[in-house]
Amino acid sequence: MKTFLILQLRPETDASDDEFAAILAKGGLTEGDVHRIRLDQGDPPEALDPADYAGTIVGGGPGCVSDPAETKSPLDARMEAACFRLLARAVADDLPFLGCCYGIGILAHHLGGTVSKARYGEPVGTSPCALTPEGAADPLLAGLPARFDAFVGHKEAVQALPPGCVHLVESGPCPFQMIRHGRNVYATQFHPEADADGFETRIRIYRDYGYFPPETAQDLVAMCRAADVTAPEGILRNFVQRYG
Repeated sequence: MKTFLILQLRPETDASDDEFAAILAKGGLTEGDVHRIRLDQGDPPEALDPADYAGTIVGGGPGCVSDPAETKSPLDARMEAACFRLLARAVADDLPFLGCCYGIGILAHHLGGTVSKARYGEPVGTSPCALTPEGAADPLLAGLPARFDAFVGHKEAVQALPPGCVHLVESGPCPFQMIRHGRNVYATQFHPEADADGFETRIRIYRDYGYFPPETAQDLVAMCRAADVTAPEGILRNFVQRYG
């Protein structure tokens, strides 16, 4: 089996390590099955080619694609540029790609879609999701129930279906929860790798990043622990099984 490429954009080591462990666990992968690149620690080599991997998985991060260029830190701008470079190759050749949360923003933006904070941002917590008819027929959603809850937390969102995309998962608070371009390029707004433990870690790390009032952190942890969120991880498992 070819290895999977995992790109991460979380400068906070605790958050990055927890996300990485979750992707491995939910995808049924070992460290030997993947090539992990933390983009905060340096640009990937120019010769790095997504075609050399079974598939590419992009994790989330605190940056926003829609923020004006002049307000982005040099680190955020550099990581974003690296993601766009690798995504462009995946889209052009329809290579297996799964972007999680941040990934839907870079995919939509690359395709000429609108990503902004105007509508559809969701506070940290769960979002009630539903498969569209196209989603019910998609192999990455095989075995998932028609309706399920997923963990979310994002300031920006896709405002309309990007050109050439298929709408796979929707929700009332944020319509575009999962999309596909071509046959093999996918992105979710929710976090398919996340569970209650992982979200508690992120709530602790990002409590002062503007996602929620800091004083509500413990209430959010309790809400996440009471939630029944297990279905989304099936997407990671299906991605690995389909392309591995």
